[in-house]
Amino acid sequence: MGKKLGLIVAAIALLIIGAIGGMKYAGDNRATVVGDTSRYSAGASSSGALTGSVGGSGSGTVHEVRDGDSIQAAVAKAESGDVIKVFPGTYHETVYIDKDDIVLSGVIVDDVWPVMEGDKKLNDAVLYSGNGITVENLQIQHYKGNAIMGQAGNNFLIRNNNIVDTGVYGIFPEFGTNGLITHNVLSGIEDAAIYVGMCDYIHVTHNEVFNNVAGIEIENSRHSIVENNYAHDNTGGILVFITPGLPIKTTYDTIVRNNFIVNNNTPNFGIPGSTVAGIPAGTGILNMAGDRTTIEGNIITGNQVIGILITDHMNAPNVTLDPDADPNSDEIAILDNMMWNNGFNTIPEITALKTLELVDGDVQILNIGSSTNSCILDHDKYVTVGLRDFGTCGFATTADVKSYLLDEPAERREIAAEDMGKRAYYGICAGCHAYNIKMIGPPTQTIQALYMDDPQGIVDYITNPTKKRDDYPEMPPQNYLSEDVRMAAAEFMLQVRK
Repeated sequence: MGKKLGLIVAAIALLIIGAIGGMKYAGDNRATVVGDTSRYSAGASSSGALTGSVGGSGSGTVHEVRDGDSIQAAVAKAESGDVIKVFPGTYHETVYIDKDDIVLSGVIVDDVWPVMEGDKKLNDAVLYSGNGITVENLQIQHYKGNAIMGQAGNNFLIRNNNIVDTGVYGIFPEFGTNGLITHNVLSGIEDAAIYVGMCDYIHVTHNEVFNNVAGIEIENSRHSIVENNYAHDNTGGILVFITPGLPIKTTYDTIVRNNFIVNNNTPNFGIPGSTVAGIPAGTGILNMAGDRTTIEGNIITGNQVIGILITDHMNAPNVTLDPDADPNSDEIAILDNMMWNNGFNTIPEITALKTLELVDGDVQILNIGSSTNSCILDHDKYVTVGLRDFGTCGFATTADVKSYLLDEPAERREIAAEDMGKRAYYGICAGCHAYNIKMIGPPTQTIQALYMDDPQGIVDYITNPTKKRDDYPEMPPQNYLSEDVRMAAAEFMLQVRK
């Protein structure tokens, strides 16, 4: 996407054309009262205890791993309910957890952490597909792919990890329900430090993310709260996205509140062609096609291009439209936030829009494209562009919504034999291989053309992958999956058509 100005340059140009033609600013909706907190009531919990329904029970045998031992060997011995305690040392390995109710817990002794070291050779540190997984108290560094990746496991708890320079993603749960990500510190990630992909009922809180391309990203996920995080010195602070082409087509009911979003001006070092590679350095909050997103109580300052940007797929260059995904950002609510010193070194296109609307001062909030039933609590509090269609919010806070975490654990995700290929594809493969859109890996259509009637060829490759193309990162081996699962996934991948 985009070369220098990325995601929004062509979008703004289109908006200027529309504005000049009288298409965008024909009306002023600020007198209309819009919305109430009832739109967030579905699934919201008021239980208060954030860890009550997530993570393993830890009621079984304790397995101790010392410097020189193998964490994976301990996982192989463990049974459901067991705890694996990892003591200080340096562990050069990838750990696969395909069992339920496992606690992987580092033991910090006199401020010395257990370190998982990828040496820029290993792709991933921890991959889990089990339910009820806890990963905590680990220093994870220098991997090429991901630090902690969830592959369709429910009821997960990821907390108190220190993650540095782990490639594409830091913490990356996908296809998970009911998960808490808390008190982690992440830096040096070339896509998103915390990336919640195709998940439901998620809470992301009290994390620090800095010196990444994207700090925190909620993508194609529903019922998420992002609060009390410190996102600073990234390219973009907090993102709420719908990425076209994924099997989950919606992002909605996202609350972004009480975060510190500061000085996100780091030059973009994302993978060329990836979605985040187009984010302009200097973006605080970006919502692209996410619906029912509420932005409340955040401190947003020092972001040189814009404090809050709302856009859609229609105005985003190099985004392939998905006919099954709504491209608009609808029902956005911007409540009371503390914003200053944003947009002080913005791009010429925003300056042009500001001039078009006869706006003085640095722009704090920008809306591009269509956005229906959206609102802002106080139209006169911030310097804004493109918000004349926004009404006045009929509610001032989401405080009654404590969490979207479920009061009881979500039903365990099981893969039936007859559904094995479909589940494996959507739960593991589709997170990196969208059907017809470039993501982390080649599109499924490209793989179908390469392998055609050769599922064994796919199995052989995913069992022992090698890097073939400079424009994609090296694929992590999937040899932790059984041979039956690998073959079922390959066969389904070759016949899927959408």
